[in-house]
Amino acid sequence: MTHLTRLLKYFPEMADGVLQSRLNGVLFFQETQHIARRPMVYNPGICIVAQGHKIGTLGDQTFRYDASNYLVTSVTMPFECETFASPEEPLRGLYIDIDMGQLHDLISRIDLPAEIEYAGEKSLPRGIGPATLDKEMLDATTKLVRCLRSEEESQILGPGLVREILYRALRGAQAPVLCSLATHSGTFSQIARALKIMQNDYAAKVDVEQLASTARMSASAFHRAFKEVTSDSPMQYLKKIRLTKARDLMVQEQVKAYIAADRVGYESSSQFSREFKRYFGQSPAEMVRELRTA
Repeated sequence: MTHLTRLLKYFPEMADGVLQSRLNGVLFFQETQHIARRPMVYNPGICIVAQGHKIGTLGDQTFRYDASNYLVTSVTMPFECETFASPEEPLRGLYIDIDMGQLHDLISRIDLPAEIEYAGEKSLPRGIGPATLDKEMLDATTKLVRCLRSEEESQILGPGLVREILYRALRGAQAPVLCSLATHSGTFSQIARALKIMQNDYAAKVDVEQLASTARMSASAFHRAFKEVTSDSPMQYLKKIRLTKARDLMVQEQVKAYIAADRVGYESSSQFSREFKRYFGQSPAEMVRELRTA
């Protein structure tokens, strides 16, 4: 993994946080200090860590992603994460968005191993999970990072290398989830469709019965399957999405708390403040003050 770490260090202009690469859908990230466990949301993507590590927690499940294990997020997923890094050994890595059209095309072109069962036919997996970073995935990632040093190579070679990484993921431990998602088969895919509806219209009032109907499931079966995939009930999941969207509005667009609350669907500012503090460990006002003094 040393070679990949060295390639990531070719981006000296990068401060802690994220950096858009020369290729859309590929982000570099870096942290030089430990970050305590905190809530976050990952969109569908592949997270490859070259140095340092993270510990994710979803319900009663804990998973580590590091130089030996990459992370696949198949649906937009709120979870909690702790980052282990230091100035001497920063966390470095990249995040690659999953293009569903490309995923579907790949699956239509490859012979899937007979032992891969589409998710949802037997038991439902979580919407986020690790897979071993094998030699083939490492080689593809190294080639991608190398090509991103050049604007020309990024545009000519980059898309094909991203496609190769997605192909390698389809040969890894998270292949069943990705297959179900792309082929719209099984219970997992039905839950994924409901999640997409909630994400696209998170500020609206949610009718869980209608969501269950859209997923072609009974209300009880929908609740059970939803919790298996996300570890949350539909309303708990929606609350986390709303609070995260509100935090982003306040942090990235300097929107006042009461305006952010209204935009994400809260009718009561006081309820928003209570739930925000319960979820993030600080009130909206405390968070804004902390950012201003940082």
